[in-house]
Amino acid sequence: MSFIRAATLTRSVATNSCRRYSTEAAAKKSSNLGLYLGGAGLVGLGTYVYMGFGKQEAKTAKKDLKTPFDTSKFIDLKLKRVEPYNNNTAKFVLELGNGEASLLPVTSCVYVQTPDFKDAKGEPMARPYTPISASDLEGEIVFIIKKYETGNVSKHIHSLKIGDTLKIRGPLAKWPWKSDYDFDVPQCLDPDPFSVNEFEEVGLIGGGSGIAPLYQVLQHALADNTNKTKFKLMYANVTEQDILLREEFDAMKKKYPDTFDVVYVLDKADANWKGPTGYIGTDLIKQHIAPPTLGEKVKVFICGPPGQVASIAGQKSGRDQGELNGILKELGYTQDQVYKF
Repeated sequence: MSFIRAATLTRSVATNSCRRYSTEAAAKKSSNLGLYLGGAGLVGLGTYVYMGFGKQEAKTAKKDLKTPFDTSKFIDLKLKRVEPYNNNTAKFVLELGNGEASLLPVTSCVYVQTPDFKDAKGEPMARPYTPISASDLEGEIVFIIKKYETGNVSKHIHSLKIGDTLKIRGPLAKWPWKSDYDFDVPQCLDPDPFSVNEFEEVGLIGGGSGIAPLYQVLQHALADNTNKTKFKLMYANVTEQDILLREEFDAMKKKYPDTFDVVYVLDKADANWKGPTGYIGTDLIKQHIAPPTLGEKVKVFICGPPGQVASIAGQKSGRDQGELNGILKELGYTQDQVYKF
């Protein structure tokens, strides 16, 4: 049985612009976390490139599966069910056909379009969203999406009724992690993705509604029974009720106690909260994230809004990763050790 891999980004990161989201570091005296989360949505940050293939088929060890997705056009997927999560967030389950799975490379996202709202050019608005379902899940693809009053696409999604359709195009590749699906690899992309156990330790820093890309990494990597990499997630939110996918992360910690740990950080905690409070700063990073002295054996992923990224890892430069700055640079991490979603 051979393992087969996904088409991926080149290691010198090729990029495309996407929306930025997640929890942002606050000022030392007064936290503005709630303000920063106010415009967030459940997608990763802006490093994407269109995959160079159209509609593809892929084969798994279990059975033949195909993907309905096509990078050249939007397709319509029917809403199968909605699972409310909290007062403004829900899981949206879209229906795929028999013998179909998303087969999205890890990590990647898709564009979701709404015909009801237009951008400045008069085109239908589209935003990138990262699914939380496994790439080989047959018959469904699942997103967890927070509704924002200023977010037209998220409002459109939350307005859908069972049986309505949603327009989706993709995949859009991000960080290239080894996958088990055999897509045609364009010559312009590096066919050798970063593979299992390439790193000894991986730190993931995220917050709020920007958790989906980090969840995608963890879901894929931890399920590999050959994995020995230790993953540590630091996940910041305003209140305890805002923590998304907590049940899933807690289940991961129980199932993979030797390779996964999670630390929840709250901006506004009640008297019963036992974890860290405030924002993710120097002390918490030093305490929980593997040190830069591990060299090529450590990687730090960060997924957040511009303010959080700037504070911890330096601003992105348009479509590029941008120079490493902020807390991570002060602690001695290098550009190659950090990736900003």
